[in-house]
Amino acid sequence: MVTRILVIGGGIAGTTTALALHKAGFDVSVYEAHPDSAEDIGAFLTLASNGMRALAQIDASAAVTAAGFPLTSMRVLDGAGTEVAQRPLGEADNPVLRFRCLRRGELNAALQAEAARRGISIRHGASLASVQDGPDRVTAHFTDGSTTTGDLLIGADGLNSTVRRTIAPASQPRYAGECVFYGYTAGATPAEVADDERITMVRGSAAAFGYAVSPDGETYWFARVAGEALAADEIAHGTPGQWRDLLLPLLREDATPAADIVAATTGDILVTNATEMPPGAPWYSGRTLVIGDAAHAASPATGQGASMAMEDAVILAKALRDTPDTDTALSVYETLRRPRVEHNTTVSGNISRGVHAPSRTGQAPASRPADEELARLLEWNSTIGINV
Repeated sequence: MVTRILVIGGGIAGTTTALALHKAGFDVSVYEAHPDSAEDIGAFLTLASNGMRALAQIDASAAVTAAGFPLTSMRVLDGAGTEVAQRPLGEADNPVLRFRCLRRGELNAALQAEAARRGISIRHGASLASVQDGPDRVTAHFTDGSTTTGDLLIGADGLNSTVRRTIAPASQPRYAGECVFYGYTAGATPAEVADDERITMVRGSAAAFGYAVSPDGETYWFARVAGEALAADEIAHGTPGQWRDLLLPLLREDATPAADIVAATTGDILVTNATEMPPGAPWYSGRTLVIGDAAHAASPATGQGASMAMEDAVILAKALRDTPDTDTALSVYETLRRPRVEHNTTVSGNISRGVHAPSRTGQAPASRPADEELARLLEWNSTIGINV
């Protein structure tokens, strides 16, 4: 029987999983390599209604809604700056389930603070070296020479997962076809902003662009540019000025606010290569499992990465709670999760690579109101059966 669970990685997937497992009655500890909670603080993300629904099931909504700001609608501009679509986002009528826009570091900090409030142990500076999986227990070995043992080890350690290398050393992330830039500015609030709680997507000639304006007037923006991957050295040593010089000629091809927003960005600009995990990679072996980006990272085109990880957390905790043994729980979990997350990876990757045109709104569907089956699976008081 599983009682003690080790979670490797204290980011969004790992901390949300710890919260869900704790609510399900398990003894859970989190081990995070970073010395604090502010990983990737330069990037922002949107939590979709399905992610917010998952948080609500583990009583973590309030911790997250205290950070960031809500988004209740999306509009799409073409390259001429003409509005071609506008629609509500997700379950905009429900304050608990509204999309949320926030910085990744703020989300990590909020989730970790909630975990600490509930008495969940989070050890920072714990870098995993290897995993020793046995018939009855699994042991994590850290680079400082320390070890810890449990009944199940969950790798929520992201794209370059050490845990995944233990389970499936041949499974490697791949470039998804575009580079992504993130920035913030208070110096270029678009003139056409007439209401709040809206994200604008720009279907540009040479780049996809999106922006939202926070209640205090700061514009959060991203740009997705197709082409060759940037070298790691370029990303590490690039300056905001270099990134602006790269983006502005592309954005000025269009009559949209995008170029002015980027030109007014004087602070840091975060740059990353969009990356994904190929479908079909193994997720578990024995007493070791990977979840979130470690298992099914997708390009950011659909904006679903964090929300999918939160779904993982709730459904995994319920599978472990409701099934008779670990093998059954992990099998049931994979059966329930793999089709959904790999569909998202495929759709998002196709958009990033330009394999097919985006939907009529100019982007992949950011989120639909949760269908009945997903809502049932996430509902904490419903039981996950063996025959799924």
